[in-house]
Amino acid sequence: MTKKRKAVVVWVCVILALLVGVFLTSPQGEKQESIKEVMRDAVMHDVNQISLFGVTDVNAGLISGVIVTSALLIVAALIRVFFIPKFQYIPGKFQLVLEQIVGFFADFAKKNSPHRHRFLSVYIFCAGSYIFVGTLFELLGVQAITTSGRPITLPAPLSDINGAIALGCLSYLIVVSGGIVGNGAKGIGLALKDFSMPLSMSFRLFGALLSGVLVTELLYYYFVLSFGLPVVAGVLFTLLHALVQTYVLIMLTSSSYGEVSKPHKK
Repeated sequence: MTKKRKAVVVWVCVILALLVGVFLTSPQGEKQESIKEVMRDAVMHDVNQISLFGVTDVNAGLISGVIVTSALLIVAALIRVFFIPKFQYIPGKFQLVLEQIVGFFADFAKKNSPHRHRFLSVYIFCAGSYIFVGTLFELLGVQAITTSGRPITLPAPLSDINGAIALGCLSYLIVVSGGIVGNGAKGIGLALKDFSMPLSMSFRLFGALLSGVLVTELLYYYFVLSFGLPVVAGVLFTLLHALVQTYVLIMLTSSSYGEVSKPHKK
């Protein structure tokens, strides 16, 4: 049997297995919510809330944000303590990858803001890492129990509008600080010209991530589609949004920062 025939046989077996799984799946499943409730909670996050140490009930997106932030800080500390002191003039694989990532953000900041770019490169590296890792976080399928006793999968932090608004406003404050440092009080006026930027950033992040969440939730809800297809769709949507939204935010922040921090003639 040739390789092509073997590949065809394997794919036919996979498709048959998926079809068998579809027809054997119970049409009722474990659904405790209507599709309307599922889609509404994916947007509002006001139903499936989680108790925070028994003090207050919070959105699942906040728990995701805390986990992602903690993980990034721990990884950064481990790299700083155990890997960076061992870096050599001739880099190894890990050192080369890390230098390429850092160099990409540094060059991006320098290209868009040649006058002041050191702090900008640090910020877009941190913000970009948070968006990318936070978006991929939902692929891990981390489970939590809501206050009503239902198990849910923790969403991406920025699928919560509050997280998206916070990051958009923080990016705008960075731009304003660049204008103040570069041009003093005049820089504030230059930055205020783009007063709609935090709103556009926030809703761009929220809308892009939410679209992937809604499509995946819809595929999971209907049992005929819930066997195999959501895995492919979820991974593709998540990877695409992670890359696109990371690039869009760092590009908007860098270009705006470079514009307002550029020295203007009096």
